[in-house]
Amino acid sequence: MHANLSALARDLGAFFTETLQARRAPRGSRREEGPEPNLGSDSRPGRAALRQGQGHRGHESPTETQNAPVHPSRSPAPGGSFLTPAPAEESRFNHLAQQLFALQFALNPPYRALCLARGVTPHRVSDWQEIPAVPASAFKEFAFTCLPESERTIRFESSGTTQSVRSQGHHSRESLRLYEASLLPWFQHHLLPETLQADNADPGHWDFISLTPPLAQAPRSSLVHMLDAIQRQPWFSQAGFVGRTGPDGTWSLDLGALEAAIQQAHTRSQAVTLAGTAFNWVHLLENPDVDRLRLPQASRLMETGGYKGRSRELSRDQLHKELSARLGVARENIVTEYGMCELSSQAYDQVAGGRCPQRVLRFPPWARVTVVSPETGLEVANGESGLVRVLDLANAFSVMAVETEDLAIRHPDGIELLGRNRQTEPRGCSLLSA
Repeated sequence: MHANLSALARDLGAFFTETLQARRAPRGSRREEGPEPNLGSDSRPGRAALRQGQGHRGHESPTETQNAPVHPSRSPAPGGSFLTPAPAEESRFNHLAQQLFALQFALNPPYRALCLARGVTPHRVSDWQEIPAVPASAFKEFAFTCLPESERTIRFESSGTTQSVRSQGHHSRESLRLYEASLLPWFQHHLLPETLQADNADPGHWDFISLTPPLAQAPRSSLVHMLDAIQRQPWFSQAGFVGRTGPDGTWSLDLGALEAAIQQAHTRSQAVTLAGTAFNWVHLLENPDVDRLRLPQASRLMETGGYKGRSRELSRDQLHKELSARLGVARENIVTEYGMCELSSQAYDQVAGGRCPQRVLRFPPWARVTVVSPETGLEVANGESGLVRVLDLANAFSVMAVETEDLAIRHPDGIELLGRNRQTEPRGCSLLSA
């Protein structure tokens, strides 16, 4: 049975690649999409590192599609668009979801118990929307994993308060390969769309800086693992982390290291991709020396996480406005990311350089998101709010269907995040910021 799951995971990785190619290609054709993400270790000679924290190197609406800076001429794939799956893709997604549900039902005892309590078995499921979702809070009590204990070599934890019981996600080397096969192309699509050009033979025109600690200092953070996987890619000529983890587990920022890295980028005329949590950004803005940190032209920022009452709170619009003014980054180059340790795929609200009239979060084509009523569990209508429920094929070794504790408004082409359900405790990577 575990061999069947491994074989299906390989099929899923191929599905991720084929789906993106099909959605990006002009009608009736395929095109090269630039360098493939590096899913292995970084062995390139001479790859420079930033001087701080290098213990481990290595966490669209139609309007958006039209405004994406490097592929304005792409037309929809037959029978669909970049945002809407063609019938053949939807059919294959549904088939893969049913196959995966059968294996997760068999290999994941807590999930099987939940499904049986709801009267759902693989033989009764004919559509992905019928697959039971696990509440995110249940990950605090049970190990929702298909992996034998001997293969659970890596554990992600939600970053709740120090007194709280934390959600856990278990991974093996094999599950992490699928995790990275999901996260890397979707990050590339939104933060580095230029690298998707067929004629871009030398994509390394950016430096990458993470405001978080490095993986060696935060080994159980899914965000840090994600950024670590990203900074190993050939898209960047220099990459590293400028955050630190204190004795109490809180994160802080080495402003001197950040300033030095930005100055190096200016000297080499390199744009910077700078990533951090909302708390990272607020603390940076509150530093009196922030005005010395204006970024090179064409730089872009990735912002993720919430506030949870740990510092002054800004609306996302106000945060982006201040970041743009203080760091010299165009608003259209500030991208919001949404993710959690219980999932393997992330959502983004903007392709860098695009100009969307309304930003909504969108998951990759191998995931489906619905907004459901907390009272009835049924999907709400467009414009209404409810809990976010995600079915993520990249979560093959855990459970693919997760009901989060986050509230959002449903839109035709994505979701507008409202924040945490007030009846749940604060959590998230931002809580680790000092």
